[in-house]
Amino acid sequence: MKTYYGYMRVSTLEQNIQRQKVELLRWGIAEKNIFCDKLSGKDFNRPQYQKLKRKLKEGDVIVIKSIDRLGRNYDDIQEEWREIVKNKKADIVILDMPILDTRTNKDLIGTLISDIVLQLLSYVAQSERENIKQRQAEGIALAKAQGKHLGRFPTPIPDEFYPIYEKWQQRIYTLETASKELGVTVSQFRTMIKKYKNNSNL
Repeated sequence: MKTYYGYMRVSTLEQNIQRQKVELLRWGIAEKNIFCDKLSGKDFNRPQYQKLKRKLKEGDVIVIKSIDRLGRNYDDIQEEWREIVKNKKADIVILDMPILDTRTNKDLIGTLISDIVLQLLSYVAQSERENIKQRQAEGIALAKAQGKHLGRFPTPIPDEFYPIYEKWQQRIYTLETASKELGVTVSQFRTMIKKYKNNSNL
């Protein structure tokens, strides 16, 4: 019996997946069968995508909102498509491009048209990725030229840190307790310790 899977991808943790999820649920994909990665589409080394691929069996269907959610590397998209459709004998449905539905148009002409559309869209997906990278590089270069600070500004150590740090040194507080007392994460507390020690050695 075939299983329908959904796949979603955004490039960063901050981006919203809701629009993709709504589309997949509306299409009829069970939520338990929806996989999501919050990673770049530059390659296919994504944990949830690989997990989904391992589950695929002959006749199963992967549903994706658009081709750039699958990936943004021209050659890799072509290779993955062939791996799923020809080797695993599963099907792919791209919601934004109905012609990219491998369940239909399986005759020679239909396959040829689908291949041409896939190549075109894969090219567009990679071109957009390269344009994004170029715009980012230009933005960074402009900011540097204008003398703007890039990245996070160093946070000053709050006065409350010192008595809590002393208790941590005396092993009255654990890292977790000290962090909670200060209202920061363990990682942030470690950063403060490192900064304090570096300043003390000056």
